[in-house]
Amino acid sequence: MNLLTPTHARLPIEVVFDLICPWCFLGVRRLRRALRARPDIRAELTWRPFLLNPDLAPQGVPWQEYLVRKFGGEERAHRLHGTIAELGRAEGIEFRFDRIRRVPHSLDAHRLVRWAGRYDMADPMVDALFEAYFVQGVDIGDAGVLAGIAARLGLDSVAARRFLATVAEVEAVHTDNLRAHRLGINGVPCFVVAGRHAIAGAQEPEVLDRLLDVALVDG
Repeated sequence: MNLLTPTHARLPIEVVFDLICPWCFLGVRRLRRALRARPDIRAELTWRPFLLNPDLAPQGVPWQEYLVRKFGGEERAHRLHGTIAELGRAEGIEFRFDRIRRVPHSLDAHRLVRWAGRYDMADPMVDALFEAYFVQGVDIGDAGVLAGIAARLGLDSVAARRFLATVAEVEAVHTDNLRAHRLGINGVPCFVVAGRHAIAGAQEPEVLDRLLDVALVDG
């Protein structure tokens, strides 16, 4: 055994999230920063869907209509988005809420993450979907857009589109969503480390780092 070779603790982390949640984008980015600072940990991320708007029409709703419905008006929404944008810049995210025209149903985007996972590409797919929606303002509920994102990651866009045309993984997404609610998760992001330690919200990396330490000690 080479005593100079560092050991890497395997640590499973479930990320309960929705792809149309800006706090999830921010929280995932902070988690990645926390993990980069911990070369002693070999994190294994599992992406668990949480549908913030399960009753949304399959084609989504116009952005302005959504703001009125969720926040009671644009003024309150703009204040909140301004706060998120400021926090995002510290993590290298350039939120562009002004580019968003439609709030999509996120079911197909979550299905695409699961499909990408078959090729060990779930992690980059999550990042690409967040960027596409919150930075570029594209409709990640559109099958053509989703297939294009798959292609940019080097995946087969035709296969992606064929997959999205089926009902594959629909039940699995809904099952994970129901499981999250049964576990008492009612807000995202939520990070479940080693199956036992959970924390909700877009926490600062320092907070996440402490959670990782607790999980390692318990493990």
